[in-house]
Amino acid sequence: MTLEQLTDTERLAHLSLEQLHQLVGLVEYDASHDPFPVTGWDAVVWAVGNATQTSHFFMSAFGMDLVAYSGPETGNRDRKSYVLESGAVRFVIEGGVHPDSEVIRHHAQHGDGIVDIALEVPDVDRCIAHAASQAATVLEEPHDVTDEHGTVRRATIATYGETRHTLIDRSRYHGPYLPGYVERRSSYVRPAGAPRRLFQALDHVVGNVELGRMDDWVAFYRRVMGFTNMAEFIGDDIATDYSALMSKVVASGNHRVKFPLNEPAIARKRSQIDEYLEFYRGPGAQHLALATNDILTAVDHLRAAGVEFLNTPDSYYEDPELRARIGNVRVPIDELQKRGILVDRDEDGYLLQIFTQPIGDRPTVFFELIERHGSLGFGKGNFKALFEAIEREQDRRGNL
Repeated sequence: MTLEQLTDTERLAHLSLEQLHQLVGLVEYDASHDPFPVTGWDAVVWAVGNATQTSHFFMSAFGMDLVAYSGPETGNRDRKSYVLESGAVRFVIEGGVHPDSEVIRHHAQHGDGIVDIALEVPDVDRCIAHAASQAATVLEEPHDVTDEHGTVRRATIATYGETRHTLIDRSRYHGPYLPGYVERRSSYVRPAGAPRRLFQALDHVVGNVELGRMDDWVAFYRRVMGFTNMAEFIGDDIATDYSALMSKVVASGNHRVKFPLNEPAIARKRSQIDEYLEFYRGPGAQHLALATNDILTAVDHLRAAGVEFLNTPDSYYEDPELRARIGNVRVPIDELQKRGILVDRDEDGYLLQIFTQPIGDRPTVFFELIERHGSLGFGKGNFKALFEAIEREQDRRGNL
C-alpha cells in the first residue's frame, strides 16, 4: 500500500495507512485484477426531517465539523444539505425545502435514515461498465459535474431497498465537497477541553434486508462490485432465547469498505431486524460503526452530550469465562463496566465496542463505536449480550 491509496478525505484528515490499519483493520490488496476497484468511503448521505437541527446534533454531540453547504442561498431550491466531517468520516445531512422534494417523500416513508452510501473509486466508467454487465440497476450514468474548483466524475447504482451507491472520482477536484456546494463553517463553539475529534474513520455499515434476501445481496456485492466474503454468523452464533437473525459480511479487497448484511430468522419472538423492517418500511442501513482510537473518551463525551447507549448488565463483566477469554486489554474491566463497553478477542487481537440507542424517533438507525487492537472481527463473542440488550429495549417499546 502507498500514500496514493489513501482517499482524498483520509489525506485531508492527516491519517496514515498505519493508523487506518489499526482503526479499521486494513489488509494487503492488489487492485490490478479487480473489475470494480474501490478506494474507500466517500460520504454517507442522510435524508432527515430537519437537516438544520440534525446537523447541529452531529456537531454538538458527535463532535463533527461543518465544512460545506448547499441550499436556497446557493441556488438549490429543493433541499438543504450540510456536509460534516470527523477525521475521514463524511456525513451529508439533507432535508427537503420544497414541499415536492424527493427528500420529503423519502423521509415520510422511512424516517431519518441513510439514502446513499457513496464510495470513492479510481475509475467510475470502468466500475459502471462492469456493474451493468452484471445486471446491476444504473440509476445515474457516468457524467462530469464542474465548477471553479475542478471536475468530479460520478454515477449511481441501486442496491437493497431505496439505498444507493454513488461512485465518485474526485481526483480532479479541490473544492469543499462537490460542485454546487460552498465552504461553510458553523458558529457552534465546542466546550473547553473537548477533544479534536471523537472518531477518525468509518469501519462498516450494516444493511438489513427481508427474510430470504440476504444471500441475494451477498451475491450482488460479490458479482457486481467484486467484494469478498469476510464472515458469516448463523444459528446459535446470533440468537437468543427469543429472537434470531442471520448475518454475512462482504468487504472490498482491502477491507476498507465492509458491509454486514442481516436478515431475520424464525424464532419465538420478533428480532431487531423485524422491528427495523417494519418501522423503516423496508430494507435499509441499520447502523454505522465509527472507528475510534479512544473509546473511553468518546463514550464519556457522547454521554455527557445526551447520547444514550444500550445498557449491559454487570453479570456480563463478572463472567469468569469472559475474563479468561479476553485476557489483558488496554482498559481495566471496571472502567469498561462503568461505561457499558463490550470487549471481544479473536485469533488476531481484540476489540472494544458499544452501541447507541436509535438516534431518531423510529427504532431504526443507531451507531456503534469500535476500537480495534488487531481484531478483524465484529464482536462475535458479544452477540448474545448485545441482542439481549436490544430485546430489552424492544420490549420497552412493545415491539418484541
